[in-house]
Amino acid sequence: MINYRFFYFLFIAIFLFSCSDPDENEEVKKPGINKSANLKGLGDSASELLSDNKFTSMNIEIVYVNGYAPSEKTLTNFKKFLEARTYKPDGITISLRAVNSSGKSPFDIEEIAEIENETRTVYNAGDEIAVYIYVTDGRSEKDKENEFTLGSAFRNTSMVIFGETIEKFAERPNAPSKSDIEAAVFNHEFGHLFGLVDIGTEPQSDHLDKDNAGHCNIEGCLMEASIEFGSGIIDEIEGGRVPKLDELCIRDLQAAGGR
Repeated sequence: MINYRFFYFLFIAIFLFSCSDPDENEEVKKPGINKSANLKGLGDSASELLSDNKFTSMNIEIVYVNGYAPSEKTLTNFKKFLEARTYKPDGITISLRAVNSSGKSPFDIEEIAEIENETRTVYNAGDEIAVYIYVTDGRSEKDKENEFTLGSAFRNTSMVIFGETIEKFAERPNAPSKSDIEAAVFNHEFGHLFGLVDIGTEPQSDHLDKDNAGHCNIEGCLMEASIEFGSGIIDEIEGGRVPKLDELCIRDLQAAGGR
């Protein structure tokens, strides 16, 4: 006699397996990848980025849309900024990779997070902390008539640079060079990953801009809101001088384990 009950349960088992979440199956194929440590809130990994207590090296993956690669001058300035503020005895590695346009501009942060999920390949591993930076070919949906978002840090190890917006700013009369604007925005947004100002890194003094959360109220500081939103970046960068962190921001980072 044919055992129909056996075949029924066999069919159900095959059906459930074939309909399982493809992402779960992918994780089975890649048992060594734990993405959760890189999907936390902004500022949650500030001390880990700054100190060598847990991570002795840093791996930065820059994914850019074709035509929007950051310049060599930008990358040189960016790496010097990181080395000056962090303890990473085993070094800081920066890799670049081009991707096609998503065609989704203008972007909201949720869309940027989706792109990260699709294109990010580096995650924390052993004593190495990983950071993802996406350089877009479009603009932020938050742009207003006289206020433009040049970049945004949105997770503990994730940030976006709005390449098209930076390019348009560089084309304005008397504007700084594109590489100088890029460098200022790269450094500024990483300052947010470092927990500045009062985003995961405790301020050692009162220098928080009450009108712009997460920013410094000291004139000329890298963490002024005008660097991120572009409203005054042309005035902030004079003669190729990329703004630096003021002493109050540096003390905050030192208290959190940085230089």
